[in-house]
Amino acid sequence: MGNATTADFRNGMVIRYNNELWTITEFHHVSPGNWRAFVRTRLKNLKNGRVIEQRFNAGTDIDEVRVEHQNWQFLYVDGDDYIFMNTETFDQRPVPKEMFGDAIKFLKEQDVVEMLVDDNENTIAIELPNFLELRVESAEPGVRGDTATNVTKPATLETGAIVNVPLFINPGDRIRVDTRTGQYVERVK
Repeated sequence: MGNATTADFRNGMVIRYNNELWTITEFHHVSPGNWRAFVRTRLKNLKNGRVIEQRFNAGTDIDEVRVEHQNWQFLYVDGDDYIFMNTETFDQRPVPKEMFGDAIKFLKEQDVVEMLVDDNENTIAIELPNFLELRVESAEPGVRGDTATNVTKPATLETGAIVNVPLFINPGDRIRVDTRTGQYVERVK
């Protein structure tokens, strides 16, 4: 645990606030004339992804948590755990399914994620790539003559996830999916 103050704020810094871990995604020092200066921050909860806005008085002590960003490759599922391997040390570690949220349905074997690991080698958070390329396993054929714009149909991907895609997408196509929203982005050539 590092002791820091609001002067040490930087984007990506991880702090303990109200007994939860948050990462700073944005911050602004504000000094309103003859009032006390403060720092307006946008914090993202590392457990559930919730984003809040929070003010800290300038100079307030902050509990900084030192974390390391490591690349881990997804190997396989074992019950409720996902087994990952560190791409540098080849260590393997189980990660409980709950740590992933909804984006887990887009993860396939061999994909590499970024893990935030603290000084005690505990996994604090896992960040999937924002975009993943996946193969379409099945999709209804598009209806001929249906020229309305923005018409979509459900498609099942190789991971079992179901995403709405444009009518021209067919089984076997590779598509890019935004793991943050779960939405189709584009067809990949």
